Amino acid sequence: MFVRSMQRSYGVNMSFKKKIAEVAAVAAMTAAVFYAGLADVNGTGNNEGLSLFGGRETIYFWYTDDELTDYINSAAVSFGEKEEVRVIPVLVSGSEYLEAINSASVENEQTPDAYIISNDSLEKAYLAGLAGEVNDTEGICSTEYFPKAAIDAVTYHGKIIAYPLYYETSALVYNETYIEEWLSQQEQAEVSDALPDTMSDILNFADTFDAPEGVEGILEWDVSDIFYNYWFVGNYMIVGGDIGDDKADIDINNAETRQCLEFYASLNQFFSIESDSVTYDSVVQDFIDGRTVFTIATTDIVRRLEEAKEDGSLVYDYGIATMPDITDELKSRSMSVTDAIVINGYSEHNTEANKFAAYLANECADELYAWTGKASANVSAEQTEALNIFFMEYSDSVPLPKMMETGDFWMQLEVLFAKVWNGGDAETLLNQLAEGITVN
Repeated sequence: MFVRSMQRSYGVNMSFKKKIAEVAAVAAMTAAVFYAGLADVNGTGNNEGLSLFGGRETIYFWYTDDELTDYINSAAVSFGEKEEVRVIPVLVSGSEYLEAINSASVENEQTPDAYIISNDSLEKAYLAGLAGEVNDTEGICSTEYFPKAAIDAVTYHGKIIAYPLYYETSALVYNETYIEEWLSQQEQAEVSDALPDTMSDILNFADTFDAPEGVEGILEWDVSDIFYNYWFVGNYMIVGGDIGDDKADIDINNAETRQCLEFYASLNQFFSIESDSVTYDSVVQDFIDGRTVFTIATTDIVRRLEEAKEDGSLVYDYGIATMPDITDELKSRSMSVTDAIVINGYSEHNTEANKFAAYLANECADELYAWTGKASANVSAEQTEALNIFFMEYSDSVPLPKMMETGDFWMQLEVLFAKVWNGGDAETLLNQLAEGITVN
C-alpha cells in the first residue's frame, strides 16, 4: 500500500531551542570537562577538572558518529541538570570499536558505561560481556514506545539488551510533478490512485508513461548495494528469524525466494542499470536533476531533498511511498538496521547509565532528526510526513541479523544479486549460497 507524502520544513521545537541557550550558558564549563574526559581516555590527562561538579556520579558515553555530537552533548547537559549525574560523551573511532570498548573496560580506564552500536553487533557485544539485559526502570522497551522491528532488533534470546535509538531502511521516492502532469493528460486527478502497488505495476506504468524531455529512466536504484536490493527477497529469505538470533531458523533457498530473484533478473532488460558504475549518490543526483521518475532510497534522502528544494537545485515536487510488492502474489519486505544504546556489562553505574539511555531514546526523541538528520525509532517522535512513511516501512521491516556466523553472508548475497542482475542463473547461485552457509 502506498501513502502519499507532502514535504514540509522541519524546525527545532521551542523546548529544545531553550536547551540550546542552556548549553551555550554552560559551554565553557562543560567543554573543559568533556575535553578532560577525552584526554584521560587516551591516557594523556587526569580528572582534576571534574571536581567542578562536586560529588556527582560520572558516566562515560561512547559513540562513533560525529553527526551525533551536538545532540548527545546537549542531552548530557540537560540530563545532568535533571538527575544530578555527570555524563561525559566520548567520540571514538569506529574502527575496532567493540575491541576498544572491551580494552577500556577490562583495564578499568574510564570504562564506557553506555555506548551506541548497530543491532547486528549485539550478539558479539553480549557474548563478550559488553552488553546485558537492560534495567528498564523507565518502562519504555515495549511496542508502546517502539515498533516490533525495533524491539526485535534489540532482543537476544528473549532478553532486551539495548534501547532502540534510530534506524535506517528503504522506501520508494517519486517525482510528483511528473506524475501529476501525466495524470492531467489522462484526465485523472489523484496521484495516490496512480501510484503502483507492485513492481509489475511500475513496468505497466513505464509502457504508458509519456516521459517529459530530460527523463532518462522510469526507475533507477543502486543495484550494487544489498540494502537497496534485499526487499526483493526479504519476505521469504529467512536468516535467524525476525529477531535474527535463531541459528535453527535458516531458510535461504526456497521456491518463493527463487521466484523473486528471477523477477529481479528480468528487470535488467527494462531498466538497464550498470551495476559496476551506479552508486547511491549518483542515483539520488539523477532524481534531483529530474532524470528519473522513481528511485529507492534510505532516510537520508529526506534531508537531501529538503536542502535541494531550498537551494533551488530540485525544481520538482516529490513524494515518499512504502515499497511496492514484487507481484500480486509475491510480497516484499525491506531490511532495516537499528542503532541502539547498550549498557556495558562492566559498568559500575548501571542505574545511571540506564536512565541516560532511556532519556536519549525517549525524552529526546523529538529532537533527534532536527539535530542529526537521523530518524528516531520511537513511535511518538515528531517527524516530517516524509519520515512517517519511512517509519511505516521500518515498522514492518526485517532487522539485520545479529548472529556472528552470518557476518559475511550479506557480502555474499550482494555478490549474488550482482551476478543475477548481470545474467547469472538465480537458482544455481542461490543453491551455491545456501550450501556455503554454515551456522553451528
